[in-house]
Amino acid sequence: MSTARLVPADDDHLSHADFGKIATLIGQEVGIRLPPTKRMMVEGRLRRRLRALDLPSFDAYCDYVFRRGGLDQELVYLINVVTTNKTDFFREAEHFELMQSTLVPNLLRARSGERRPLLKVWSAASSTGAEAYTIAMVLAEMARHQDNFKYAILGTDVSTDVLAQGTRGVYPAEQIAPVPQDMQSRYLMWSRQSGSRAEVRIVPELRRLVRFQRLNLMDSAYPYDRDVDIIFLRNVLIYFDKADQAAVIGRLVSHLRPGGYLLLGHSESMIGTTIPVRQVAPAVFQRL
Repeated sequence: MSTARLVPADDDHLSHADFGKIATLIGQEVGIRLPPTKRMMVEGRLRRRLRALDLPSFDAYCDYVFRRGGLDQELVYLINVVTTNKTDFFREAEHFELMQSTLVPNLLRARSGERRPLLKVWSAASSTGAEAYTIAMVLAEMARHQDNFKYAILGTDVSTDVLAQGTRGVYPAEQIAPVPQDMQSRYLMWSRQSGSRAEVRIVPELRRLVRFQRLNLMDSAYPYDRDVDIIFLRNVLIYFDKADQAAVIGRLVSHLRPGGYLLLGHSESMIGTTIPVRQVAPAVFQRL
């Protein structure tokens, strides 16, 4: 067994070989590419894990993970550390406007024979839940004016840390700036604790309609319904290579009902895929 040496934090760095092992592992497990330019970012995020495990250096950490059998216990934490979780309420707002004006009305017309059909919406890279709760607010506003449908929302992510925040539904007050004022009044509760950072919480009525579960998009199958109406998969494919992008999209589309919609990020593309969809708006695709 190697003996780890105590190294001052500022002088301690991941070796190129150990960073390569981490990058390969993350690529295999969750499909995210970590080029050498991300080494300093990974170091910065891993320092907390070193402290939590009481390990003196990156060398000791990698020894624990790769050579002393710690990978099974550490993998979920390592994934949490290296995944990027950029999210905002009403991010790329035109998608939510389209959902309200066109997508949901089209879906309801196609199911006009059903009494109050249940719309299923899936935020497939939900991060801390801002996207899922934005969807919930938009649908709640529609339901206030037309009581002819029900809805349920699923948020999935590979990071257990962000899923825990989504389940709690608590956010820094500054994060909800994009939420329209009338929706803030209806769907957010403000913290009354003095002296602490201002926070808001999603109202219980919406939290009950959104559930969060861990899912690795690289899994070969997803344990969810195959009659989902709308799937959001925005700003995550950019971290995958082309083959993994096509495989993930194919699996997700298989969970859409015929006529259901897949929404990608505006910087993402499905060019070159043979998946049975047609484009109906920028970054919006309908299953044939």
